Parts: sequence; C-alpha cells; structure tokens
Amino acid sequence: MTLTEKVGQLNQRLYGWHAWRRTPNGFAVTEKLVAEARRYGGIGAVYGLQRADAWSGQGWATGATADDGAELAAEVQRAIVTESRLGIPALFVEEVPHGHQALDGTVLPVALAVASSWDPDLYERASQAVATEVRARGAHVALVSTLDVLRDPRWGRAEETFGEDPYLAAVFTTAAVRGLQGCGAGEPVPADRVAVVLKHAAGQGATIGGRNWAATELGWRELAEIHLPPVRAAVDAGAAGLMAAYSEVDGLPVAANRHLLTDVIRGALGFDGLVMADGTALDRLLRLTGDPVSAAALALRAGTDLSLWDEVFPHLGTAVERGLLTEEELDHAVSRVLALKFRLGLFDEPAVPPAGVDHARREAARLSAELAARSVTLLRDDGQLPLRGRRIAVLGPHADTLDHALGDYTAPQRPDAGTTIAAALRAAVPVGTEVVTAPGADIATDDESAISAAVALARDADVVVLCLGGSSARDAETRFDVNGAALTGGPRSQMTAGEGVDLAALRVGAGQYALLRRVAATGTPVVAVVVQGRPHVLGEVLSTAAACLNVFYPGPALGTAVTDVLLGRREPQGRLPVSLPRDAASLPVHYNHRDHDWAGYLDAPPGPLLPFGSGLGAHPLVLSAPELLPGKQVSVTELRAGTELTCRVSIRNDGPVRASTVVQLYLRRITASTWPRTRELRGFRWVEVPAGGCVTVELTVGAAQVSAVDDCGRPQVEAGLVELQTGTSVADLTGVRLLLTTAATAVAQPEGVSPSAGVPRSPSSSPGPPERTATQAPPGTRPAQRAL
Repeated sequence: MTLTEKVGQLNQRLYGWHAWRRTPNGFAVTEKLVAEARRYGGIGAVYGLQRADAWSGQGWATGATADDGAELAAEVQRAIVTESRLGIPALFVEEVPHGHQALDGTVLPVALAVASSWDPDLYERASQAVATEVRARGAHVALVSTLDVLRDPRWGRAEETFGEDPYLAAVFTTAAVRGLQGCGAGEPVPADRVAVVLKHAAGQGATIGGRNWAATELGWRELAEIHLPPVRAAVDAGAAGLMAAYSEVDGLPVAANRHLLTDVIRGALGFDGLVMADGTALDRLLRLTGDPVSAAALALRAGTDLSLWDEVFPHLGTAVERGLLTEEELDHAVSRVLALKFRLGLFDEPAVPPAGVDHARREAARLSAELAARSVTLLRDDGQLPLRGRRIAVLGPHADTLDHALGDYTAPQRPDAGTTIAAALRAAVPVGTEVVTAPGADIATDDESAISAAVALARDADVVVLCLGGSSARDAETRFDVNGAALTGGPRSQMTAGEGVDLAALRVGAGQYALLRRVAATGTPVVAVVVQGRPHVLGEVLSTAAACLNVFYPGPALGTAVTDVLLGRREPQGRLPVSLPRDAASLPVHYNHRDHDWAGYLDAPPGPLLPFGSGLGAHPLVLSAPELLPGKQVSVTELRAGTELTCRVSIRNDGPVRASTVVQLYLRRITASTWPRTRELRGFRWVEVPAGGCVTVELTVGAAQVSAVDDCGRPQVEAGLVELQTGTSVADLTGVRLLLTTAATAVAQPEGVSPSAGVPRSPSSSPGPPERTATQAPPGTRPAQRAL
C-alpha cells in the first residue's frame, strides 16, 4: 500500500447521509463520496450511512428503511471498492446505543433502563436479535454506549450509562459484546452479528459538574477502580473496538493519552483491537499542538487508530514525511483496521442478508418490550396499587405520547410503533371503566395554561395516574453542535436530557410541579409515573403521590409495561441502578464513595433520597444475615489458586403471593492498602420466593469477589479484613467478616455467624413450606425458570 492509501484506511471523515441520494430508480452515490474515495484510493470507514434523525435530516421521505438498507449499503460499497486500487471495502459504522438509529430499527430501552432490569441475560438476547437486524441492512460496526459510569446525574448523557456502579456496568458490557458480536478477540465475526466499538473509554461519566465535554479531575486510582472495570470487561469479552472518550485524564485528552490507551488499555489490560476517536475530538488537540500535523502524530502515537469527522487525521502522511511519526507506527494502526475488515469477511463474496431476519426483528421487538417491563421500578405504594375505580384520569406530558419516552439517538418512528400509557390502560381496563386523558403541562417550561382542564378531569376521577418526567426528544427546530450534540435553549425546546443537555437543578419544567400540586389538591388519590432519562429530583413527587413508579426511557413498550404494573398484572421488578438525589446541591450521592466519616451538611441531610439498588416488589421479603461457608478465614494464596467460599442467605416471603427480589452481594473493606470505599457491588442474583415460602441463595465468593485493582485496573487479592454484605439495596445490608491472610493455611471451619444488630433472622422452626436452595449460579444471573 502507498502512504496515501494507508492514511485513507485511518480516516472516517464522511457523514454517511452525505454519501448517497435517492433517485427514481433507487440510490446513487454522491460526488462527495467519490471524491473522498479518490483522494485516498479508498475509504477506511463511513459513519451513519443509514442514520435517521433531526441532525442527519433523514426521515421517511428521504431515508433508507429496513427494506432497502442492504441495497443502499451495497451501492455505496461498490463505489468505494471501484475507486480502490487494491479493492479494499469500507467499514460501515452505525449508531446502536439502544437499537439501530435507523428507520425501522428496533428501539431498545436506554442503557439506564436496561440496568434497572438487573438482567444481563435478557439484554444479551435482545442485543443478539438487534445485531442480526443491523447486519442484514449491510452495516458492519455498531457503536454502543456501555463504558461510561455515571458519577454526576446532571450530565445529559446519563441515559447512555448503566448507572453509577462499575460492576453492574461491566456485567452489562459483557452481555452487549456477547449478544452483538458473538465472538472473542481476533475471531471471525459471524455473518449475523456485528463488530462492536464500545464508548467511551474511559472516565467520561465523571466530568466536573456533569457538564458535557468538560474537564475531569480523575486520579489514576479513581480511574482504575470506577471507570476501568467495564473497559476490562470489554477486553475480556473480546470487543472489536473502543471509542476514546472526549474527556481527559490528568489534563491530557484520552485520544492523545498514550499512558491510558497504550500502556494501560493495550498493555496492562491486553486490548488488541481498534481505537476510534469520537466525533471531531482530534480537532480539539489543536489546543495542545497548534497545528493539525502534530496533532495527528500525537493521537496516533498515543494509540488512536481511526478518526471520526475530523480534519486532523488527513495529515498523517505529512506527519510521516516530517519525521513526527514513523511509517511502522502508521502500519500498526492500518493493520488493526484491515484485520477487522477480514474478520467481518468484507473481502469475500458480497454478503447476503442472514437467514431469519424477519424473525430476528420480531424477537428484538419482543425482547425490547420485556426489558421495558422488567425495568419498571416501584418507589412507593401506600396501598393504591393495583388501580381501583370506575373512572381513571391519565394526566401529564407522558400520558398519551411516546415521543418523550424513546431517548436520545432514536430515529423517527412509524405511527403504530408503540403504545402510550393512556391507550394501554384504555385497552386493558374492564368494560365500564372510563379512562380520560389530558397533558396538563409540557415537559420543560412553566406554562400552566393547560392545567385547569387536567384538574377538572382529576376532580371527577376515582384515581389519577399522573405521568411526569423528562425528554431527550429532538425535533426539526433543534440546533446542533458540530458533533451532533444538541445545543440547548429556545422557548419551545422540550429537552431536559440527552447529549449536550446538562441540567443544573435536576428539575423538570415548573409546569409539571404546578400540575402535581393542583391535582393533589383535588383530594383524588394520585399514582405518579415518572418517565425520565436521568435521576431527576423527585422528593416532591414521592411525598405527594400515594404511589410512584419510575421508568427510565423504556422505548415503544412504555404503555404496556406501565399498565401491567398499574393493574397488578405484573410485579414491579425493576431496581435502581443509580441513587436518586434529594437535590442537586447535595451531589454527589453515589453509594460507593470513599469511606470517610462525614456527617453531612448543616442544612441538608446526607445521602440520597433513595439509594442504589432500591425497588419495591409485590410483597416485602425478609432476608437473613449472611453465612460464609466453610469459614471466615482464607489465605490470599489459596484464593489466587481458585479456592472459593459460599455466602449463603435465606429469603422468606410471609405474603400471600409469590414475590421476587434481587439479592445483592457487596464487599466492604475494613483494612486495605488504599483508602477503602463504603462498599462495592460484587454480585447479584434474582430470586423468586413462593407465597409463605423460604429460599436459600448461595453466592460464590472467590478471588473476583474480594479483589482490589492496581493502578491499571488489574485485579489483585491483598491481605486484610473485609466484610461481605447482602441485602436488596445498599440501605438494608447485613454482613459477615472474612480475614484474608498471607499464610497459606487451610480454610477454617465455620464458627457460626452472628447477624448484624437489629436485623431479623429466620428461625429454624419457621412455619410454611420447607426451605429450598436456589440452583447455584454465578452472581449476576437469574434462575433458568422464572415467571414473566
């Protein structure tokens, strides 16, 4: 390959919707595409060929649908190969943060909703179905949001995270890679899967003040403990690529941070895949170098392989000619791009759509609806659920629309794509029950003009379902930054979340709070449903409503998922993957902070409104204190050699119906070589308990559950005293202590474990069905058989 051809393989400059146009006979490539291919004798990758949204300007009149996406991809690929002397095809890269951002693409719940399900197996199956659908349309690479760990809910991209915990993010990251890609590192990508590039590595979820593109103040230890676990999980699962974060570590942007990309991620963690820059991120390096040639050399030598839309990487050839970069260094990056193309089979005969695409689309839609249902989280119920009454008023800006429940990075939807809360209730209630609806307020403004009509409906109703929340929906009037992030502002904007939409006070529009107060003043019982993309401040909602459901953007199945819980057809099974703040002034409130003795502010209580892991089920369950078998002492050497203990906890259901919960396993370090955190999630298990029954759950405790990490994020077991805690949220944990010794002694026999003070313990002579033991499974999995 010539130097120019090599540089071409490392550039992804085109916005895909600029590469083609519709004609009366189908699709035709544009002169812009041909010129780009001729400039380099080929193209490395093309982004967003089928992206549809307000930014791309592609909609139903102009964009590619599921029926003709493969045809479009084939036409563009033919043009690129024709202009390549060596016949090198391009990678087609698509946004798949929660389903394919294309017309007819399946919409999954956003990552924050997926994490609320605490069901990585279900997410893996949904991801696999989406992958088949995306590959059938001619795409090769999926950009997927899994790596950001949320440390400040003011950040507009909170919805793209799996919440505030690195373990939970790592588990779901593994599920995404297995589902979408279906192969390990270096292996051929199956014809019905896509290569994944996961974003963003690493630390972008910790920007100061939750400001998009802002600085971070991360030390390497914080990065290693909080932000590298999902990256390490991605590497271990075999992810084909990572996207470098916009943020910086210790003042150096990630795309130019050789220590992070090369020494830590490639070296210490063993990643050998592709590193892609984020959109126009390399152009920002001009603040460091002053010229694009030096910026190009800086980024590539740091470990960045492939550009995205920038005007920096076109200067790589000049950087080699000036001696700022060796051609051998360039070759390493080119080889990673070409290797991925070979793994995808792009040099073979033109691909045909995989068999079973229609089935995959139906399955993706079904699993998306199941994820949405599993994510619904009950935050409060004073006996108002299931709904009762002959007249139900469904009010609020989320009452009878889906637009605000789909999340950012979503393509336009067909009119029949989903069901609203009002429509689903109307279809599900018994004959003779009336469902009336009105918006009452909009999402983001203080307009109160529609409240009176809503209050009139509330006054005449037996119960009000008040549907409040936020929105990441973009429209034709949304203005965009150079990288596609929304530019906030404008009197009619309804966005309270999404990329570029950061929120200082974490409050929705004042009109919604006014609607809440005036509806509550009628005396009609209020059941609140909060649909949001970030943790808003919900104190007034929880104190005013008799019951409250939370659902992070669930996608098209919003109405069905919420209605099934409201009517008692389904137990609310969701659990919070993020702490809910009392107010923005009290941030941060994430549970896994350093364990310092801090009493809180003088004018505000410490901690969150509701903690990580919270969620109410069909009936309260009683957990025993944990027992650790076969002992409470084990040597570090034995743990490293594979010795495992068992943490056992019993769950009793004294209620009249079957109930479920998530048993969560946490590690609390009592002594450690670095200052310990309050606790760290290290496993979880879904468990269902029959009415009047008791189930014993056994959680494996080995090196992975008690390990710390070094400064590069690699696990290491160190001696010290730790406590293993179990419960159903961080608010109700009890623990048993384990001594990790340096001596290679045999595991001590059990000595009897005393429960923590104040926690009830199931008596051995409890009445009811005999106790049974849940099937052994790794933490983070569900029993194979369960009611849906």
